[in-house]
Amino acid sequence: MKKLSILGLFIFALISFNSCETEDDVVFTTQEPEGFVFTNSTSDSYILSQGTSSNLGERFTWGNADFGTPTNVTYELQSSISGDFTDANTVSSTTSNEIAMSIGDMMAIATEAGLDADPDSPAPNTGSFSVRLRAFPGDGNGADAFSNTLVLNVELLESTGSGGSGIMPSSWGIVGSGYNDWGNAGADGVFYTTDQSDVYVAYATLIDGAIKFRENNAWDNNFGDDGADGSLEAGGADINVTAGIYKITLDIANSSYTMEDYSWGVVGSGYNDWGSAGPDAKFYYDYTTDTFKVSVRLVDGAIKFRMNNDWASDFGDVGADGTLDAGGDDIPVTAGHYNITLDFNNSVYTLEAGDVWGIVGSAYNNWGSDGPDFALTQVQPDVYVGDIVTLMDGAMKFRPNNDWSTDYGDVGADGTLDAGGDDITVTAGLYRVKMDVANGTYELNKIQ
Repeated sequence: MKKLSILGLFIFALISFNSCETEDDVVFTTQEPEGFVFTNSTSDSYILSQGTSSNLGERFTWGNADFGTPTNVTYELQSSISGDFTDANTVSSTTSNEIAMSIGDMMAIATEAGLDADPDSPAPNTGSFSVRLRAFPGDGNGADAFSNTLVLNVELLESTGSGGSGIMPSSWGIVGSGYNDWGNAGADGVFYTTDQSDVYVAYATLIDGAIKFRENNAWDNNFGDDGADGSLEAGGADINVTAGIYKITLDIANSSYTMEDYSWGVVGSGYNDWGSAGPDAKFYYDYTTDTFKVSVRLVDGAIKFRMNNDWASDFGDVGADGTLDAGGDDIPVTAGHYNITLDFNNSVYTLEAGDVWGIVGSAYNNWGSDGPDFALTQVQPDVYVGDIVTLMDGAMKFRPNNDWSTDYGDVGADGTLDAGGDDITVTAGLYRVKMDVANGTYELNKIQ
């Protein structure tokens, strides 16, 4: 979606009272309010779904509109699909300096704008609308003034989830030195909806540091933990974390959260010599199907799936029928590149040969001479992710299946994927990587 833009400032106010019944006209004119602008930050885009319609979409705040006379001031939040407010509708009004707009409010405007979440509909599911504030003194019969205009970009998701899972990205995220350098290294880690209202779940790889939870990648609404006791406090203390892979449950309804070690991986003679030659191949969560996925290069041998790089919980396959069996038989594999999916809802798995995109270069594996490429996993169609990868000072490119038949670089260092393009220069550090083939872009977010 296009990056959020803020249009120019439209502020004017004029009030006049003319008495034509006397010889001398009496004229009263207010002063033009200064500083009457939105003070809240906004997101690049807002994900709208029926499952989160009751959630907060955005909280709008602003400075006072001072008309130069002692008077009460009323504020109206207006929306416009056209952008010029010839079609202005009032969303809500208040005499304070804050108005909340829910996801449901945004959905109503998006629907009016002609957006449609049905994937079979010719109508688009992405678009934008504008908002501004109208301020007027007293009973509203005098002058009014208008704030600056904000353009909100929205994406409407079908009610059953983009892949039928019923799970949606929420407005809540993970921010901190333990995740994205307090927002300086990419977007916050995403929490997803659950079957419980105001309860959200995230699967995140963290590094040593601290985190908090906030809405819409902004600080207007955030939670910490003042007593390190698992309770949520608005604007509370940073939460210290150690490096690891976690399942984090955010229970806003009960003002609490939990963090537990949670990772699924591939182990075996077909991958890491049953754990002796490095950690298991990490699975990534795909909310569209409510499954875990990994793309991996295997060698001749056997594999199993286990939790937290440990044998306390593992799955094999008794009968070689694609069923996940607790403590089951080893799964024989032949050398090749595979995409593996674990579906715990139905206790099945798939292991399919296919392209595995990876990172190659002097910054990672000496252009392939020092081992296989760092594999990225496809979590949605044409979207590949990988974390956390340690890169060195040097250069890198993206290629599939540890082979140069196809590769992407970047001509112009502008974040665009170019077939056969220039090497991508990087500095040493820890990175989260995303490659979006559909949109021809990539992200290298350095978190440390």
